[in-house]
Amino acid sequence: MSRLHVDIAGAGPPLVLLHGWAMHGGVFAPLVERLRDRHALHVVDLPGHGRNRDCGVPLQVEACVAALLDVLPDAPWCGWSLGGLLALHAAATRPARVPALAMLCASPRFVRAADWPHGISAEILRDFAHGLRSDYRATLDRFVALEAFGSEHAKEEVAALRADLFARGEPAPSVLADGLDLLETADLRAALPSLPVPSLWLAGRRDRLVDPRAVAEAAALAPGARMHVVEHAGHAPFLTHADEMAMQLERFLAAAMPTAAGAGA
Repeated sequence: MSRLHVDIAGAGPPLVLLHGWAMHGGVFAPLVERLRDRHALHVVDLPGHGRNRDCGVPLQVEACVAALLDVLPDAPWCGWSLGGLLALHAAATRPARVPALAMLCASPRFVRAADWPHGISAEILRDFAHGLRSDYRATLDRFVALEAFGSEHAKEEVAALRADLFARGEPAPSVLADGLDLLETADLRAALPSLPVPSLWLAGRRDRLVDPRAVAEAAALAPGARMHVVEHAGHAPFLTHADEMAMQLERFLAAAMPTAAGAGA
């Protein structure tokens, strides 16, 4: 296995950004532009995606976190969607390395259950898994449309996500299947009541993949968690409401990491 590639932009206290399924770190460009004057942003391509397409690290929670910590400084992690599962696991198990956590349209459990009523149907993920085998590109296009569905700026959001999708090459199909399996099976709720770091939970009011009610339920389980809902946003509010997202992250980090925030001022 090769060491993971990480893009670094800006200067100041470090902040790690983790993208979601089928994408790459370049999707965070609007957020990077707004934060780079105050933070050194470590923008990751997850294993099997982007510049880490052939790294050999399996897309499994513990394996990914261990590989990422080999190449990242001690820093807060901000995880979007699938990336949120990795960020939550890292903060729960290595709080000395990940001293604060931001969950961006992410949940400790993505799939609906009797005691988790606001998750998505497992059939949706299985349908995408079947589609990957029959029509790879059309399936990814449908997923992008679902990410933007409901957003006040859905047309612009779809265009931005489609433009980014293959900007760093096509993700490995086997890794995409592994990612869907991870989204279907992962359940990190048990880590929340004893979560040892401060956390911020950001949701899009119109998100059709991660219901803001599920995000609220997760935040309620974590000690001292903050929650903010972006009105009129879908699953990728950093594309459509980047100023608001950057402001919420700055406020959270200033409170959670006051020494680092002061050093970066």
